[in-house]
Amino acid sequence: MIDLSVNEWTQREYLTNKRILEAQGVKVVLVDTILQPIEGAETVLYDPPVLRELPKGSVFVFYCDSGKGTLNRLPAFRVRLPGYVCISLIGGRGYWRTNLSV
Repeated sequence: MIDLSVNEWTQREYLTNKRILEAQGVKVVLVDTILQPIEGAETVLYDPPVLRELPKGSVFVFYCDSGKGTLNRLPAFRVRLPGYVCISLIGGRGYWRTNLSV
């Protein structure tokens, strides 16, 4: 069982949990908060009205350059996106490894 009450996921947790959750019909989205997509990863820009169009219960994994900014803003993301799971990516874009796979 995946604990969706946590505040952070590593890249490996993101990739593993995305595969498991999407097999169960739960949408998992990597959300770009810095206008810099991650090479080799499917991302969407942070835009609450657009994100609210996704099914309730979807998981949003937010990233910035280091992961610290999105971790600090998690409470605000959760207020703006009720009914969704909001998690920060540990290390953010700077720690993303394009060759990591699960």
